[in-house]
Amino acid sequence: MNFNVRNMKWTREPLDYSVQENKIEIVTKPFTDLWQRTYYHFRNDNAPVFQMHTDEKYFSFIVKSEFESKQRFDQCGIVMYLDSENWLKASVEYENEYFQHLGSVVTNHGYSDWATTEIDASIKVIWYRFSRREDDYCIECSKDGIEYSQMRVCHMWNGGEGIEFGIYACSPENSSFKARFTNMELTECMWRAHDGQEPDL
Repeated sequence: MNFNVRNMKWTREPLDYSVQENKIEIVTKPFTDLWQRTYYHFRNDNAPVFQMHTDEKYFSFIVKSEFESKQRFDQCGIVMYLDSENWLKASVEYENEYFQHLGSVVTNHGYSDWATTEIDASIKVIWYRFSRREDDYCIECSKDGIEYSQMRVCHMWNGGEGIEFGIYACSPENSSFKARFTNMELTECMWRAHDGQEPDL
């Protein structure tokens, strides 16, 4: 599989961005976010996402993200945005001068979750590997693009047919920062089939 940036399209095109063959930059707009209902009881659905469509059921998408985040909740990373109530994302979300949240959100049928771990605020580069096996998905991260660690495995109820996937960046509070995406690659599925317990019939 070959990655081609010309296959990507905007959902909510940002005001300030640059798209080149091997580099995408997004300058976030204040008060932009993706979240649905859970815990906070608000619904935010205005972050720009830049995606491509595929009907391929088994693949991996790799991307390097670099970010100059500085305000609480500033974030950027990978996304699979199907519609306002069905999507997933993974990102580094700035918290304060001491730590950030490396995490993921899965939204099914209008309700979001949030799974996170704390990382040092000095980290400004993260690689992601997003893999699909039919309607199940795996998100991994890496500090060097070589050794990856699993962040989560999830099921998308509306993710069994054609999907859109790519990148996003946003600033939920009154902030703006530049996010840079490079080293984008599509490969065969790097998330291997399970080799343990047999599936139920």
